[in-house]
Amino acid sequence: MTTTLETAGGVKVVKPTVASHLRDYVGRIRGGDLGAMPAVLGLVILTLIFGTARPETFFSAGNFANLFNQAAGLTMIAMGLIFVLLLGEIDLSAGYAAGVCGAVMAIMLTEKGYGEPLALTGALVAGLIIGLVLGFLVAKVGIPSFVVTLAAFLAFQGVLLNLLGEGKNISIPDGFLKSLNKDSLPVVWSWALALAAVAVFALIQFLRYRGRAARNLVTEPVGIILLRIAGIAALILITTAVLTQERAINPNVASLKGVPIAAPVIGGFLVLWTFVLGRTSYGRHVYAVGGNAEAARRAGIPVDRIRISVFVIGSFMAAVGGIMLVSRAGSVDPNTGGSSTLLYSVGAAVIGGTSLFGGKGKVIHAVIGGAVIAVIDNGMFLMDFSSGTRYIFTGVILLIAAGVDALARRRAAATGNR
Repeated sequence: MTTTLETAGGVKVVKPTVASHLRDYVGRIRGGDLGAMPAVLGLVILTLIFGTARPETFFSAGNFANLFNQAAGLTMIAMGLIFVLLLGEIDLSAGYAAGVCGAVMAIMLTEKGYGEPLALTGALVAGLIIGLVLGFLVAKVGIPSFVVTLAAFLAFQGVLLNLLGEGKNISIPDGFLKSLNKDSLPVVWSWALALAAVAVFALIQFLRYRGRAARNLVTEPVGIILLRIAGIAALILITTAVLTQERAINPNVASLKGVPIAAPVIGGFLVLWTFVLGRTSYGRHVYAVGGNAEAARRAGIPVDRIRISVFVIGSFMAAVGGIMLVSRAGSVDPNTGGSSTLLYSVGAAVIGGTSLFGGKGKVIHAVIGGAVIAVIDNGMFLMDFSSGTRYIFTGVILLIAAGVDALARRRAAATGNR
């Protein structure tokens, strides 16, 4: 089938068919525009491998829920890093910035006696201040982001040690913040949230289609839109059906069912930042600066302001990630945000499909990459691999992802798609 032409108000509009849309998609892939496809394929393959090796544990409802909690902290940090990477910059301090913000929250809750709303606000404000300082040093002073954030990486370790009195562990009290990355929603609320998510997604797809059609712009075939809605609906509903099963070891003592609270938190930030990057002038400016900063400057875009803002968003999301890390552990210590947290977060963004060279990436890449990292770590743990082997395997996956990105950019340059 070929594309057809319609006349709308005297203007000829190309209306692609499903077949032509698929041909265009294949053409983009051949031209180097791979997007998240390698990460999605990798996630499917890894899931099948670990599921085949440990079917009784890997595919259990309890392990499935654990994957959400395991990935929540690093996925939040990775979402913020997406903004920084889109400009071709790097933030090496995000892991320990998360730890510092988590420590601020814990200290305000315990030693200072503040309530949860103020403690949560304090952690987020700390993240905003950190990002503002980093962004100012990069954009206004002109220090390379690698140097600035490497210095901050070292300094924040010291700040975290000083906040915790050279190594003590601070446990956070029971409450909303402690349950944020440990507990689950009631079954009724889980299904209500799932159905609402499907309805909202379908509505957004419909409004986008109608808006483009009203402006006589090229629209996606209705068949593709319906397939996308059906696919997302199936994914959400099947996931909800699995997570609402009983997963407690002894249900008579305490029942454990429902979607982890971390799941809607991740989903909420995914929707927010996807909207910001894809539907606002600010998002267009971020992509413009990441693609060609000098051209963006000549077009009147405030480049320095954009540079500062991405570090503010990055550190803000590091604070959210720190809150999720502290919630899952139930405490904060000198290792919070350290160890492999930063590497896994950067790895999640890159593995998901975001380019290290700037100008290409989406927030969904952080979620997909975070899922890949969580599946690798979880699956290899269930298969009794050592920590060393898990690090090696994750490093190889990251190297492959960076290699795919470099080859795709080379292919895109050769075909004139970039």
